Amino acid sequence: MTEPNTTTEAAVYPDLSGSSVCVTGAARGLGLAMADAFARAGCHVLLLDLDGDELDRVRPALAARHPGRVIAAATAPVSDQDAVTAALTAFTARTGELSVMVANAGVSANAPSLDLELDRWNTALDVNLTGVFVCARAAARIMREGDGGVILTTSSMYGVTAGPERAAYCATKAAVAALTKVLAVEWAPSGIRVNALAPGYVETDLLNRLADAGRLDTRALRRRTPRGRLGTPQDIANLALFLSSGVSANITGQVLVSDGGWTADGYAVTPAGPGAGRNPGNGGLRGSGPE
Repeated sequence: MTEPNTTTEAAVYPDLSGSSVCVTGAARGLGLAMADAFARAGCHVLLLDLDGDELDRVRPALAARHPGRVIAAATAPVSDQDAVTAALTAFTARTGELSVMVANAGVSANAPSLDLELDRWNTALDVNLTGVFVCARAAARIMREGDGGVILTTSSMYGVTAGPERAAYCATKAAVAALTKVLAVEWAPSGIRVNALAPGYVETDLLNRLADAGRLDTRALRRRTPRGRLGTPQDIANLALFLSSGVSANITGQVLVSDGGWTADGYAVTPAGPGAGRNPGNGGLRGSGPE
């Protein structure tokens, strides 16, 4: 059932039609939702992900839903500079340009900090931070040869606030927010805008699976959120469309948080509405950060 005041429809930005967009981490979740939204807006889309089998499943379905668009797919680690560059080069050879890069791929590594294995820490750094830098820089090298473009990174509400057992996730997402600002001011003279998406808890298949497994309490999350609901993939996709369109032409170097008011609420015990009771500030979380 659709929650009250929930975004279910895609925003419309006609100026995006015909643009060429790369989305990383596009085989599922928020990445797939954003790729679908860009294709619906009339864009050609490159899906880049490490999971080739899932790309083989979702790419034909996306192409069938959006005929007339180039819907391409490439399997590559986002921190592999040569592989990312090769994928973008092949895509732009078909479409003629690269208008938007959405550096979205990310992983969590939630565990008590004293127990967090260094391999998991390093993987989070490699994917969440180095991968964003590699993809953004590869895109910027193409964009600066043309008319510029838009680069979106995916940070998190946990990039602007903190939560227990999230040392790697919070550290890397905060670093992405800082990196976004650096790249924005550095590349602005080349006509490249760089902004960060910072989602809160979003109702994806992953989140629902975690809830089903007892690792996350969605009712507690809703009570902890001032808006009283979780985000939807369409919320984040619409934000990506807005930031990629000409409507946001003077916005760069910003971290746009879409979390239903979670990070704005400094009160540790949040009312959830009439008759709903009150909830501890940690929201019943069990070690699973937002996607």
